[in-house]
Amino acid sequence: MNRTSISSEAFLVKQYIAGDEKSLSILINRHQQKIFGFIFSKVYDKDLAEDIFQDTFIKVIRTLKRGKYNEEGKFLPWVMRIAHNLVIDHFRKSNRMPKFEGKGDFDILDFMTDGDMNAERQIIKDQIDTDLHELIKELPQDQLEVLEMRIFKEMSFKEIALKTDVSINTALGRMRYALINLRKIIEKHQVVLTN
Repeated sequence: MNRTSISSEAFLVKQYIAGDEKSLSILINRHQQKIFGFIFSKVYDKDLAEDIFQDTFIKVIRTLKRGKYNEEGKFLPWVMRIAHNLVIDHFRKSNRMPKFEGKGDFDILDFMTDGDMNAERQIIKDQIDTDLHELIKELPQDQLEVLEMRIFKEMSFKEIALKTDVSINTALGRMRYALINLRKIIEKHQVVLTN
């Protein structure tokens, strides 16, 4: 984001605080996709993401109306922090594990690549890893092979292509089918994954 849009955001916030309701609509429309996408990537549930998105902006409005906003033009990072905190609050309140409903090809793999985490999250992650290791055994051998090399051995697609004696496109295709099939297997077994 360039300096101009940051200063225009600071201006819009000031306008809103001064009573111009349209200014907030402009800010919401500008960042709606990014904020909603962030929330959805954590909860994997459209309705829940929409609720948290609404709560985020209720909190934004309350904070602005109370004159407590002092982020010096860094509006988006501030809103993202609010959204992030509300997502965490949701998981604290509900012991329900969110159901895996990711639609992107690599969503499943996000569960296997989380950096630092506390002991409880590590236990959950270990369980997910164990579940996934069991589930991927149901994949066809060529897909299983590519998935294991890519995820567990962290090999590049070029290395996988050389090792399996196929083209890079074939290796990519097998990986794609492995992920599609893995999603079907997860749904068939009704396995719940959380990150």
